Amino acid sequence: MRMRNYDGLIAYITGGSSGIGLAIAKLLASKGSHVVIFSRQIDALESAVNNIKSCCISEKQRILFRVLDVSKREMVQKILLDAVNAYGPPDILINSAGISYPQEFVNIPFGKFNEIIQVNLYGTWNTIDILLPYLKVKKGYIVNVSSIAGLVGVFGMTAYSASKYAVIGFSEALRSELKRYDITVSVLCPPDVRTPMLEKANKIKPQEAKAISAAAAIMEPEDVAKMLIKTMDKGDFLIIPNASGKFTNIMKRFFPWLAEWVIDRKIKGVRKQDNYR
Repeated sequence: MRMRNYDGLIAYITGGSSGIGLAIAKLLASKGSHVVIFSRQIDALESAVNNIKSCCISEKQRILFRVLDVSKREMVQKILLDAVNAYGPPDILINSAGISYPQEFVNIPFGKFNEIIQVNLYGTWNTIDILLPYLKVKKGYIVNVSSIAGLVGVFGMTAYSASKYAVIGFSEALRSELKRYDITVSVLCPPDVRTPMLEKANKIKPQEAKAISAAAAIMEPEDVAKMLIKTMDKGDFLIIPNASGKFTNIMKRFFPWLAEWVIDRKIKGVRKQDNYR
């Protein structure tokens, strides 16, 4: 399925109250879509809805929200089924809810690792599992948000990369299975994006991780959303929204030894600094 006309379609977006999810919601609203956003914080949701409404092109568009923690299976089932009954089933599902905790493996408690897996991976599974019967009828489009860290494992990202690599593998297998229902599955792999999650992560990120990510330009969420919609028009599977991310993926696939050498060199450079640790 290729998306070309979004007017009148219904989009469900988890993690839609901020960052990439909010930017996608605003862009879809500007194309005439009805949008339902889901997140854990009601204050952020209320603010986001007002923001999204300002992008609408018709008074008939519905911009709605529901409080949801995607890691809680029973809550996902209840809230999503209620949303389907109240607002209609989605044509588009964007799984953008995610969390990060950039630390060395030895400094990541199991509880934090488990939380990241529950939100980033299980959360994606949960929403699709509940909404799949409706997406089959609609011949819908699913976008799962992964990361460049789901293509290249780097220092300080053991928990996050584990979850995001898994999202890519899950999405690839799911795309193959759902083609017979005319459902398209894509996976979005952005680099660092100027979001509240990145701002929070930078406060605890190890020096080595900061040095590795410093070479790549930070994207704006609006630019990621524009590239996503542009690529959805073609129905591609892997969506990497900038040139440096595409280069990194090519380097990792075809010259893994070189990618490792570059990363190791940056780590050694940090450790030679006088203020290290």
